[in-house]
Amino acid sequence: MEPFHAISILITLAAFFAYVNHRYIKMPMSIGLMLISFFMAVLLIVMENFGFPVRIYADKLIRSMDFNKILMEGMLGLLLFAGAIHVNINDLSEQKLEIGTFATLGVVSSTFLVGSMVYGLSEIFGFDLRFIDCLLFGALISPTDPIAVLGIMKKAGAPKSLETKIAGESLFNDGFGVVVFLVIFEVATAGGDINIDHILTLFAKEVIGGVVFGLVAGYFVYRILKSINNYQVEVIITLALVISGYTLASLLHLSAPIAIVVAGLLIGNQGRNFAMSDITREHLDMFWELVDVILNALLFVLIGLEVLVLTLNGKYLFAGMITVFLSLLARFISIGIPVCIFRRWRPFAPKAVRIMTWGGLRGGISFALALSIPNGPARELILTMAYVVVVFSILVQGLTIKKLISVR
Repeated sequence: MEPFHAISILITLAAFFAYVNHRYIKMPMSIGLMLISFFMAVLLIVMENFGFPVRIYADKLIRSMDFNKILMEGMLGLLLFAGAIHVNINDLSEQKLEIGTFATLGVVSSTFLVGSMVYGLSEIFGFDLRFIDCLLFGALISPTDPIAVLGIMKKAGAPKSLETKIAGESLFNDGFGVVVFLVIFEVATAGGDINIDHILTLFAKEVIGGVVFGLVAGYFVYRILKSINNYQVEVIITLALVISGYTLASLLHLSAPIAIVVAGLLIGNQGRNFAMSDITREHLDMFWELVDVILNALLFVLIGLEVLVLTLNGKYLFAGMITVFLSLLARFISIGIPVCIFRRWRPFAPKAVRIMTWGGLRGGISFALALSIPNGPARELILTMAYVVVVFSILVQGLTIKKLISVR
């Protein structure tokens, strides 16, 4: 199927599902769209089993689109920038120690906790998983997804300080999590030849390089924005910053997600306050809000439909359901220990650990990373487990987080 035809079908589905959700179901849009598309995909599978040859066309649509490339090389930079420009950097600065710890040490500790537990699970079930494969799964499932988190937490009514921690963590830990995933992937494919110096250098280049690149690119664009006063041109310039900045950072082997988050924070704070008129700020907010809504709609429809590419093995699905609880347990531990330490001198909202555990949603990034794993004995199992965790996270955790926050 031609890419343009596939995209036109996807946009039409997203528009139709958005109408159905808004008119009848009335769920948060991202959750509603994913739920409708998921059940539509399941219905196609059931119809196929009853002799209706419909799934083959839907399967052809999904396989004509590379979900990993669409998200990691197309949508992600735009979505991260759209989220970052609305985050108050002063709020982040006040909690930089907590956010930095959750986004780095939290991801690493969760990676090893999930990996170890999944390795034990694979031994019990007799799956052909190496420990390094389990760590790879731990790395892709540990980061919370800013796309899912930011959209849902805005409406959940969490205390401001806690919302800042969760939003700030999600903006940075996906970039750090991708770096962890790439490092473990490199180790997994190195055939046992592990060079610690090389790993540390890769970490430093990706993370620190991403931050520096984001600051330089963001400041350069800030100076340009300050020199003009035309909202159409300024909106186009921010769009160019995201697309070209993300591409260039990737080509330089820097963390493009981290670079775009840093640039977005700089433009959303310094740029908004000192380089834009009121009319520019209004149009900039409106443009990036629409980008955010449209791309979120497409992304969550895609996530729901991706069930069509899975090998529906009952044993794999059961392992995925167990992995849901293992990943929640790992997040509870990796968040709970730092919070207990920080509480000695830093204020935390009541039920902070429970809310941050349940509110740490996994989304498209986890599944996109799983799809990037090359064909092999571990791929189908990892794909299935990742998908089950993502679906549970968005549908169950996303729908109940508001109730958890409101319970006294």
